[in-house]
Amino acid sequence: MARAIHVFRSPDRFIAGTVGQPGDRTFYLQAVHETRVISVMLEKQQVQILADRIGALLEEVHRRFGTPLPAELSRVEDLSPLVMPVDAEFRVGTMGLGWDSESEAVVVELLAITEGEFDESVVLDDTEDGPDAVRVFLSTGAAREFATRSSSVISAGREPCPLCGDPLDSAGHICVRTNGYRRDAEFGPSLEFVDPDLFDDPSLGDDDTDEGPTAGPDR
Repeated sequence: MARAIHVFRSPDRFIAGTVGQPGDRTFYLQAVHETRVISVMLEKQQVQILADRIGALLEEVHRRFGTPLPAELSRVEDLSPLVMPVDAEFRVGTMGLGWDSESEAVVVELLAITEGEFDESVVLDDTEDGPDAVRVFLSTGAAREFATRSSSVISAGREPCPLCGDPLDSAGHICVRTNGYRRDAEFGPSLEFVDPDLFDDPSLGDDDTDEGPTAGPDR
């Protein structure tokens, strides 16, 4: 059976979102164009990695090709939730990232998780052998907004304890730094800081390819 590759060349929306309460959230990426909606499930860490790598790719594209970049955003315009109901097409295993020089677009590819090994050359390729995939083409502005929103979604979970770093519960927190004494506490907004591994991968060069489950608990 041939693999299914869901291609979105100019989606109306491509966002990260969650279902569930802080501490028990399931993460999704969702592409929307008119009445067409595709959602995939993934881990929180995968969302963060993708957001970081998109930022690094934009800087690399600017350095190598002189492509103008939009300014970094302090907030995003689209704060609306996922389109409901969310029916995941698959759970994400491998992720691919590339640059399409012809359309000056960031290409995000999300491949379904598989039980066995597969040839990773199928990433950003239309070969019939390989996992099902969602392939999204984003303008530099849309890519920047996706990364900014993704970071906001991630940081909207449970806030970390300022003493031990473990996530706080709404009913209180047993902190090992205070001998396990439970107490109620309120803290101001906090962010999760990640030191991304910037990369200079030759595979991030021009890409002229034409379009051819339960997640773990959130901390």
